Amino acid sequence: MSLLRLRAALLGPARLRGAGIPWSVLRNYSSASAKEKARRSAICERTELLEVLKARAKQLQANNVPEMTVNKVELAPLGNDKYQDLLQKVVTPGRAEEQPAPSGKGESPAGPSSWVEKSKKELYIRQLKVERKLSIAASRLALEGQAKAKPKSKRKGKAKAKAKAKKRLKRPKAKVAAAQSQSHAGSRSVYAHSKPRVVAVKEAAKAQRPQSVLENKDSSQHNVLQQTIQANLECFLFLQQPEEAERLLLLYHRSPVKRRLLNVNAYNIVMRIWARKGCLQHINRLFSMLESVGLQPSLDSYAAALECMGRNQSSTKAIQRCMQQLKKNGFRVDELFQKCLFEEDEKEKVLRAIRIVQPNYQLPPPPSPQTCKSSLLQDFYSKEKMVSYPKLDFSVQELQERFQQQLEMELNNTITIESVESTKPLTPQAIKARKLLATLRSRWHDSILQALQKSKRSMSKLKTVSGYNILYPYLCLLPDEEYVGIMLQILNTLSPQGESLAVLARELGSKVYNRYITQRKLRSRQLEKVQEVYEDYIHLLAKDSQTDEYLPREYWEKLVAEAGFGPSLNLKDSSWPYMLIMRLGMHMLELLVHAVKVPRNALNPRLEHKLIPVLYHIYSFRSSWQVGLIKPHPIFSQIVSDAAETLLTFNSSAIPMLCPPVPWTSPHFGAFVLNDTKLMRFVDGAIQHQLLLEQCPPVNLHPVLDALNQLGNCAWKINQPVLDIIISIFNDKGNEKLDIPPPISEAPRPPTTPSNSSTGNKSEKHELLLYKKKTAEMHSLRMDALYKLSIANYVRDKVFWFPHNMDFRGRTYPCPPYFNHLGNDVTRAILLFAQGKPLGPRGLDWLKIHLINLTGLKKRNALQERLEYANEIMEEILDSADHPLTGRKWWMNTDEPWQALACCMEIAKASRSPDPAAYISHFPVHQDGSCNGLQHYAALGRDLIGAISVNLMPCNVPQDVYSAVAQQVEEFRKKDAEQGVKIAQVLQGFISRKVVKQTVMTVVYGVTRYGGRLQMEKRLKEIEFPEEYLWEASHYLVKQVFNGIKEMFSATRDIQNWLTESAKLIAQSGQTVEWVTPLGLPIVQPYYRSKSTVLNCSMQHLSVKSSNSNQKPDTVKQKNAFPPNFIHSLDSTHMMLTALHCLRQSMTFVSVHDCYWTHALTVDIMNQICRQQFVALHSEKILQDLSKFMLEKYCRPGGETRALWQKKLMEQLSNVPKTGKFNLKKVMDSTYFFS
Repeated sequence: MSLLRLRAALLGPARLRGAGIPWSVLRNYSSASAKEKARRSAICERTELLEVLKARAKQLQANNVPEMTVNKVELAPLGNDKYQDLLQKVVTPGRAEEQPAPSGKGESPAGPSSWVEKSKKELYIRQLKVERKLSIAASRLALEGQAKAKPKSKRKGKAKAKAKAKKRLKRPKAKVAAAQSQSHAGSRSVYAHSKPRVVAVKEAAKAQRPQSVLENKDSSQHNVLQQTIQANLECFLFLQQPEEAERLLLLYHRSPVKRRLLNVNAYNIVMRIWARKGCLQHINRLFSMLESVGLQPSLDSYAAALECMGRNQSSTKAIQRCMQQLKKNGFRVDELFQKCLFEEDEKEKVLRAIRIVQPNYQLPPPPSPQTCKSSLLQDFYSKEKMVSYPKLDFSVQELQERFQQQLEMELNNTITIESVESTKPLTPQAIKARKLLATLRSRWHDSILQALQKSKRSMSKLKTVSGYNILYPYLCLLPDEEYVGIMLQILNTLSPQGESLAVLARELGSKVYNRYITQRKLRSRQLEKVQEVYEDYIHLLAKDSQTDEYLPREYWEKLVAEAGFGPSLNLKDSSWPYMLIMRLGMHMLELLVHAVKVPRNALNPRLEHKLIPVLYHIYSFRSSWQVGLIKPHPIFSQIVSDAAETLLTFNSSAIPMLCPPVPWTSPHFGAFVLNDTKLMRFVDGAIQHQLLLEQCPPVNLHPVLDALNQLGNCAWKINQPVLDIIISIFNDKGNEKLDIPPPISEAPRPPTTPSNSSTGNKSEKHELLLYKKKTAEMHSLRMDALYKLSIANYVRDKVFWFPHNMDFRGRTYPCPPYFNHLGNDVTRAILLFAQGKPLGPRGLDWLKIHLINLTGLKKRNALQERLEYANEIMEEILDSADHPLTGRKWWMNTDEPWQALACCMEIAKASRSPDPAAYISHFPVHQDGSCNGLQHYAALGRDLIGAISVNLMPCNVPQDVYSAVAQQVEEFRKKDAEQGVKIAQVLQGFISRKVVKQTVMTVVYGVTRYGGRLQMEKRLKEIEFPEEYLWEASHYLVKQVFNGIKEMFSATRDIQNWLTESAKLIAQSGQTVEWVTPLGLPIVQPYYRSKSTVLNCSMQHLSVKSSNSNQKPDTVKQKNAFPPNFIHSLDSTHMMLTALHCLRQSMTFVSVHDCYWTHALTVDIMNQICRQQFVALHSEKILQDLSKFMLEKYCRPGGETRALWQKKLMEQLSNVPKTGKFNLKKVMDSTYFFS
């Protein structure tokens, strides 16, 4: 749109190109606009829709594609009655500019309506107003540019004027910008008459920009621009193009303004390129350039210089000078090998140069291993109590073969597997469709390849004219065929409903980045080193090998230290900014959209042979966001549907590992062999987590790394009988009751379309909307189940592993996203431990108790009563195991039916074996925490009543906190009803455990009264409460639930309020909330005020919301999220302590947050460890330590100079809540603490 173009002109092209957020930001969809304001007038909406349509029409005309419109596409008749449903909205080709703005209602008027004409006038008036504002803004910018020469004493006033001008420039947030043609050199305005104004403002903005971005070295834009330059230089390093790298560096170095974007790392990258060529003269020049701009060379600078000298056998005198300068700058020679990262043979060349001067020089010995001093893990890390690491049931040879299979899969980047969907006998129609699809894909491959090569040629020519094109080197990193393969993969996986441009662009860009990193690892010979070390590492795990007593991390570090020479296992950081990933992805998406075409008569030979686009670009609303979508043409969707292909392609990181994961040894290294994996998952691109982890002493992270390695080293296999039953139901129309989604063919029939959509019945339109929503949901659920079951079926005969990482609170997650033990009932039911253990004397009893737990039938009963009940219904259990689909189907009426069925089968096998105690079981038995969040609060506050409610105190039967709160609320209700409160009287008989459970459960995780009221309203609707009283009743109930919890958990509420108020004061001071867990993991809350960044592309502009550490904290989120995040960090600490101590007992242990899994044999041992570690954790002075840490961090000593907010914060943090009299050691005897 013109508005966004004008904004682009104000910001300037460089700012738009560079502005962005870290590439790790992952949005489910990206808006093509800023958020719509609720009170925006209808006139503005119509005007903006018209702008979008006009611009889109111009692009379509320019591309000679009359079939594609903003939200409609010509559907060629397919020549078959069954296809005619798709043809209800045929669009007559005509002048695109005369198409009305999309209304989302399917109308197709013959000509423009009166409001369109009116909107044109409004648009013109609006443009004049905008131009007038921009004219004023431009003159102000020019005045400010002249004011540069004024004395420093006036800077304050100047800043105010600048802020005022900026304020005046504010306008309603931009909508999705009009898509338009755009050259590589720059963008053209949609409206010709506004262009002179744009140019004028651009010039003014150019003069202003250096002060706003380049001078502010702490700004996020400055950091992203700096990161982009370094990424570009890294590309030239990879491509071995030193001249291009130096040309780009000089482009910035020679400009006093642009030079501020360069740091020593940029110069070092260029030095490394010349070092590989052995060109010392160029490196000397770069040292001179560093000196000229006042930058001091770093260790990497000297490493590059010495590498170059080692390559070309420089003179002793030159090397001596270099080493003297190194020492003069405060470095030691040993530090080159201790702190620098090397690739290929760089390390050897540096050593060769040093030995020319010091022939007897030896590499410094590796640092002696440090031991974690945490009081919680003194026994665990004690050398006296060390035991051999548990062995896997595999030989060294078998593990080596599995490693090679995993490596091959990762080298291919993707893996294609058979889908589990039933493949009907191939019909002539399917054979024909598959043949047609193969022909089309071959043509598309050639078309995309030609388009890519043409684009690269034009960029390479442009490069010589304009100086530099940002995308060109990124399109040269891989062979052209790989880019084409990536684009075709995206096309093949596109759903008929389409996908947002931002999601597709991010996926395309990320795939290129991931393959580039893989190639870098190959080129640097890092992979060779990993292979060498891994081959030795598996001796720790193999059953036929003996090693000393090491943990996986310790053994890997020992092997790396012994390897000595060769490349480093960590690559130098070369991450790409998020906006760069998006820009590259958008360019590839544009190539794909324009290159891929299908004959109009592909399915109906009677029609004219004419090529029409396979993909088209539309706009749609999601909530109040207007989103750009890419949607496939129905002809393409129909061909794909008819072909009924049965292959699925996944990234290799989506599949469980076929060998034990590489152990985590640092925040940068671990998990997959090749695929880049972060130790900590980032939300909203918040890179400050990574910085915290890097600054943290490595020894402090050892417990966390060792716990992740323990979880990842658990080997799994598939429960084949259960998987086969699930697949059979999946392929037989599914079963919603059993959580197996039905296919789209089972969706309810669509309502009849109103004859005149503009005047049609509102209820009919609403029904159509609901139908579309239901269909989309069914498709999503079906595909999710298809992916999970297909991956499970692929590994059905294999043993596999789930590498783990964690979120910013320390909660652990398996890395493969689709199929893992954190999934739903269906997924968990088909997983077994690969290692079996005998049931032992109590194992069968634990299996039976576990089964009754899964049914949800005896939650309030003692364990012995549950066991007795299991023995009573043994006939039902055996019938379910023997005849799951043809018997009495008792298992189907349980809370977790599939896990219950799997457990029935295990009990049947064990009970029928000659000696149940000797039966080898692979079945995981679960022990669940009882409202775990409240357990941690009750322990922190030593809250006696709360401790009893959540089973911290020993009791004969399990206590149910939800029932207790419901009872308390009922007592409040009775009192109010007696006093004549109307709503209390209406609620008689409606208060139950089910109504209050969700709110009680989420209070501990920071639910507000507003959120609680919505939860209550939903529950009341489910039990058919009178609708007219819903709002009042839910409002009343949430108030009483909060009062009930406050009365029962008095210390809990005090702690929650203390945490909330502390976080509020910290955030109001402009800082984020940070703390360190009792295991030493540093945590920072990543909540900042978001900011929209515009990505300017020819198809459309993308407005991407970003939040980063250079922006102010979001006070509300920081405040509300601190209590639940703090408790989550404690529950993850408890889980990790349990995992590590189970390891010392050679037990299998995995967790789903507060649900712990082990073999039936070791349930009793795990329960004991779990309780011991909970008591040990809460015996630490957790709140006092938190208070001390925050006082040191946020209230630095300063006496009288402290600001008022600091004094207030000091007072708040010092006032740690008082605790009750609960004896924590009672937890040791509580049967139902975890059960």
